[in-house]
Amino acid sequence: MIPVAGVENVRVAVLGLGRSGLSAARALRAGGAKAVCWDDNAAAREAAEAEGFACVDLMKPGAFEAVAALIVSPGIPHLYPEPNRVIAAAWAAGVPVDNDIGLFFRSLGGATWDRFDVAPRVVAVTGSNGKSTTSALIHHVLCAAGRDAQLAGNIGRGVLDIDPPGDGGVVVLELSSYQTELARALTPDVAVFTNISPDHLDRHGGMGGYFAAKRRLFAEGGPDRCVIGVDEVEGRFLANQLSEGVGDDRVIDVSVERKLTGPGWHVFARKGFLSEYRKGRQVGAIDLRAVAGLPGEHNHQNAACAYAVCRTLGLGPREIEKGFQSFGGLPHRSQLVGEKDGVRFVNDSKATNVDAAAMALKAFPRVRWICGGLEKDGGLGGLLEAAGSVVKAYVIGREAAKFAVQLHGFEVEVCGDMGTAVARAAAEAEPGEVVLLAPAAASFDQYDNFEKRGDHFREEVAKLL
Repeated sequence: MIPVAGVENVRVAVLGLGRSGLSAARALRAGGAKAVCWDDNAAAREAAEAEGFACVDLMKPGAFEAVAALIVSPGIPHLYPEPNRVIAAAWAAGVPVDNDIGLFFRSLGGATWDRFDVAPRVVAVTGSNGKSTTSALIHHVLCAAGRDAQLAGNIGRGVLDIDPPGDGGVVVLELSSYQTELARALTPDVAVFTNISPDHLDRHGGMGGYFAAKRRLFAEGGPDRCVIGVDEVEGRFLANQLSEGVGDDRVIDVSVERKLTGPGWHVFARKGFLSEYRKGRQVGAIDLRAVAGLPGEHNHQNAACAYAVCRTLGLGPREIEKGFQSFGGLPHRSQLVGEKDGVRFVNDSKATNVDAAAMALKAFPRVRWICGGLEKDGGLGGLLEAAGSVVKAYVIGREAAKFAVQLHGFEVEVCGDMGTAVARAAAEAEPGEVVLLAPAAASFDQYDNFEKRGDHFREEVAKLL
């Protein structure tokens, strides 16, 4: 655990008692604070009370008297589409609002680090797509190379649940826009921007607000080195803002769309080959085509970002390649869950938006595509450009028919539920084809989260196998 610094004998309120909220309450208590907690869910309050935390309705008059700060869980909106009532009450009372990420960065380190030969470092990864795989891949490569590394944030453990890092240790954090938009402290040593595409627009008041939430990690954090995906205009804008001029190798540009050369530090992947260029010369390369855990162009972008981070942390190309080869991939992200009679079944339930689903479709030559769910803003137009590999789509979700009418250029069948979709796709699939779950939509119309949706796909496939 990372005890929160600077809160001894201070009263701090915690709103939201999921994983990050309870973790923050524990770390606050470990730092000497009195944590008062609230969650609208009675079961969550009971769990907190079982650990000895006082639960106080923060909407009651006087609830914020003598409260030094309000710590908010990431799923609770603080600005758009409208502020949560408790957050608005904290504003009115003049109480600073923060989250567990802010507590982590302000509490990490201290006088004990003076005894280290090599100070620990923090790598923070954000972006629309691929940040989970990129974070896990960085962590895996570091561990495979014998480095002390921990994985936390939006993946793995809560940021305050990790062990204090030791000499030369690396903490790898996956950070969502929900986490970066509110944290009052953001000071990673290395920051990564994978890519950006429309997502969570209601939460951020549009694309500009969404990008602004991501940009805070770089603009306010002042990292020593930045790895920036430059295949979107926002990435190119960000890289330009962070660079002090031509040849500034504190910014590493990453692309899967074009070769990057010239002054500076560049990593790009094209046609399955990753290349590293510095000062106009190639200094490293990896053949990604045979890396089973990283199929497709989208995973090659993840690999390029992870490669750049590991290089800046002192690993050599061959060490990184060895780590790539042993990486098994993440559940629900281009995860091979079975094969029968030459047909592969791949679970990419995490492809909850159009861009992520498009990348998944591009990774395979002939696809029986299971899609549908709670549609996000923007429609499916951009996805159809990447659907040339689709043999047939099998649509699920409560509004499957509405989703299906937007699909054209291939055969479409409205199935409604996962069991029907998997059975129909498997029955019609031919050797060499892939039955792919890549929903291009949120899961909340039928499932609690994308993990439950992916697990259901795996269960249905297991019945067939």
